[in-house]
Amino acid sequence: MFDEKFLEQCVAKIKVTTLENEDVEVVNESPLEMLGKGRQGAVYTVTPDICVKVFGNQEDCDREYYALSLGQHTDLFPKVYHKGPLHIAMEIIRGVDLREYLQSQPLSKSLSVKLIDMLITFKEIGYERIDHHKRQIYLQKDGSLKVIDVARTVWRDRVYPYPRKLLNSLGQDNKEVFLTHVQELAPTLYQEWLHYIRMEELSQEIYQLIMEEDASKTETVKAMSHKLLTREDEERYVVLMYGLMHKVFKEQWIRTMIAKGVDPNEILEAIDEYWDEQKREFKELEAGGGDRKNQPPRELTKEEKKEQLRQEKLRAKKEKEKQRLERIRARRENREKNKKGKAQPVDKKGKKADKQGKDKNKKAEKKSKDNKEKKQNKSGLKKGYSSWWTFGLA
Repeated sequence: MFDEKFLEQCVAKIKVTTLENEDVEVVNESPLEMLGKGRQGAVYTVTPDICVKVFGNQEDCDREYYALSLGQHTDLFPKVYHKGPLHIAMEIIRGVDLREYLQSQPLSKSLSVKLIDMLITFKEIGYERIDHHKRQIYLQKDGSLKVIDVARTVWRDRVYPYPRKLLNSLGQDNKEVFLTHVQELAPTLYQEWLHYIRMEELSQEIYQLIMEEDASKTETVKAMSHKLLTREDEERYVVLMYGLMHKVFKEQWIRTMIAKGVDPNEILEAIDEYWDEQKREFKELEAGGGDRKNQPPRELTKEEKKEQLRQEKLRAKKEKEKQRLERIRARRENREKNKKGKAQPVDKKGKKADKQGKDKNKKAEKKSKDNKEKKQNKSGLKKGYSSWWTFGLA
């Protein structure tokens, strides 16, 4: 195979620097001959059948090694023999890349079948981007395909839902030929790809319309933008700023309570009370700026009236709840006092002494009342007789 120790010594003498949107910069002090370079690294010949790819950073190296390892059980990818922190030793892929091939040869249906099969393999082994550029696809002497530079097929945040890179790299004529073959071989797949292609074309048309419309509306926006300003109206500004600060404080407080394992619903009322107090203090401070005793009260804004009504309803609700709790507490205290009271004495007949005394008092009061009524009746009767007799004598 090859001498790994010798390979490590050679790689240590190769310095690869990654550049922004450019091929890497290379300083080579090793005896290895460079085959080529790209955006991620440079490739050197180790033996007639093995090369080493040296990367500018470890992430790109790990990414390509992972992508290659996913397809090692297939015949589509180069075989991997060795990996270091910044290099991978792998099989040299020879042949003709698809870009050069299509310059002199037509895109046959059999080649389209191989390209579709390549995409199926990408999907089956777990690639996220089911797509590849034609210059990274090589045709072998036996008619099979090999692919290189597969790092960008994995660890991606965004992918296209159809092989956009492959189709666009084929050129317009070969793209139409390939899609015709797909329509014949896999009609459902063709309809799905066609859907995404049309959505992309529609997006481009919408973009152009937006750009043209933006140019015509620029002056209108400049003239009308003042309607969105809020700082000129001081009263309106204070209301909006209060609402903003209240919202931010509430959100941050809830996050803090959740982080501490506290139920935020338990302290929401306390937050509202705090901000109500802050608002009252602010108004008092504002009122203290001058002598306003003889000035008429300022008319409240719509937002302030709405807030005032809300606060009044809230205070009434709190007061009602406070009274309800006080009644409950009073009843509870009375029950506890009754339970703690001493037992009253009991007479021989088993009746309580205080109850017997009350009954006696009631009887005495009733007897006194009856006697009083009898006396009044007798007095009235005598008075009536006297009046009648006097009248008769007269």
